[in-house]
Amino acid sequence: MLRRLYDWTLSLAARPSAPYALAAVSFAESSFFPVPPDVMLVPMMLARPDRAWAYALICTVSSVIGGVLGYMIGLFLYDSIGSWLFQVYGLAEGAETFRHSYAEYGHWVILLKGLTPIPYKLVTITSGFAGYSLFWFVVLSIVTRGARFFVIALLMTRFGPVIKSLIDRHFNLIAGLAIVALVGGFVAFRYLF
Repeated sequence: MLRRLYDWTLSLAARPSAPYALAAVSFAESSFFPVPPDVMLVPMMLARPDRAWAYALICTVSSVIGGVLGYMIGLFLYDSIGSWLFQVYGLAEGAETFRHSYAEYGHWVILLKGLTPIPYKLVTITSGFAGYSLFWFVVLSIVTRGARFFVIALLMTRFGPVIKSLIDRHFNLIAGLAIVALVGGFVAFRYLF
């Protein structure tokens, strides 16, 4: 199933609607959707390395805008939607501890969590209900999300054929490691914060 998704995403890169689909996934991932945009981003960059930088920009902008939605969920709707999302992901207990860490480490929390497998939506919602500065949240989100997506673009433009060859030969292993990283991000958030 994952292999078909990968192949479908490679074929999607040639379509005019590809950037819109990428933007939608990146936006949704920052506020409520559990799958990171990398699932689309990497195959699209492999299929169209000439568009890698544009795809990174699309992901950055849409991720930050989606992050603002996540922030608003945390700020205005945490008691209903925000807490429900944390409960769905089994992270309600860790959210309160995470919230208190903003008092001293807010900048670092946003910068570091935006680069790790810890789901970014948890950072965006928590930033809102912690009352973290919206201005700094947006600035730091641009930095951390931009760094993540532009590093991927750099890797794809420099090593794309090698990476594609590795993915094609070891797809199941790489897909398994990606799933472990995603699940590990949720677990890390739950137990570390």
